Amino acid sequence: MIRGALLACLLLAACASPAPVPARAEPTAAGTPPVIPSPLITPAPLPPAGVTPRPAGAFDQLFDAHIHYSQDAWSEYTPAQTIAILRRAGIRTALVSSTPDTGTQRLYALAPDLVVPMLRPYRTRDDIGGWTRDGTVVAYVESTYRRGVHQGIGEFHLLQGEASLPVVRRIVDLAVRESIWLHAHADERAIAELARSEPRAKILWAHAGLSSSAAAVKAVLDQHLNVAAELALRSDVANGPAIDPAWREVFTRHPGRVLLGTDTWIPSRWEDVVAGHERTRQWLRALPPEVAAQIASGNGERLFRTPH
Repeated sequence: MIRGALLACLLLAACASPAPVPARAEPTAAGTPPVIPSPLITPAPLPPAGVTPRPAGAFDQLFDAHIHYSQDAWSEYTPAQTIAILRRAGIRTALVSSTPDTGTQRLYALAPDLVVPMLRPYRTRDDIGGWTRDGTVVAYVESTYRRGVHQGIGEFHLLQGEASLPVVRRIVDLAVRESIWLHAHADERAIAELARSEPRAKILWAHAGLSSSAAAVKAVLDQHLNVAAELALRSDVANGPAIDPAWREVFTRHPGRVLLGTDTWIPSRWEDVVAGHERTRQWLRALPPEVAAQIASGNGERLFRTPH
């Protein structure tokens, strides 16, 4: 697994109004972190009294919030092969985006039960570094967006100071108007700026910041109630079944706002999809069953499959 700092550099190279007041946490028993609610991202309810939750080891079906099928993968993996890999990994549902959108639509046409399309604002890889200042990107997104098909815009890369740029504002306005998600690859400072810029926006934080610490992730989720985070490429979450204590606190404090992810940003990443999710299942089993079930698939199905 490529380490976070190096990968952040590779991905970025390739690829306001006051902050809302955090909800006040109710006191809990000593040692038990409070769960922070969200007006936009409401945690799933716990099972009713007398109902036994699904066993912690039964994670045969997962929700993956970060899959790409971009042009550089088309010659190596056909759409049928790609869908077969996702199913073999036990992925019931995947958020899929691509550069250009053609790849996403090929997978969606083949497996609409599995694929949730997301619209990347990139026509080619050349758009990654400068899309936030390129007005033609807005025209591309507006003309390519398919209402009822695309459930979000992204994954896109965002640096600190860019959330207020006119191009970004127009993309955010589109997402709010259509009640779809923004899937943003950003550090904790840039994601906080984006969240503050439009509290009505629903934001999925790619890689949970990639190199942001667990403490920084917790702080963002505490303070910005319109943000959920996915864990693609976060190799620091666990060592085998042993979950890092700081990450365990994130999961138990915000069980309704964390999702899994892979990130097939280059073709070779498809080789690790199946094995990567087997590693994920190891540490999911170490969490309380009701928390693990939400992270494994419950949050994704609720946030992206339920009409909003």
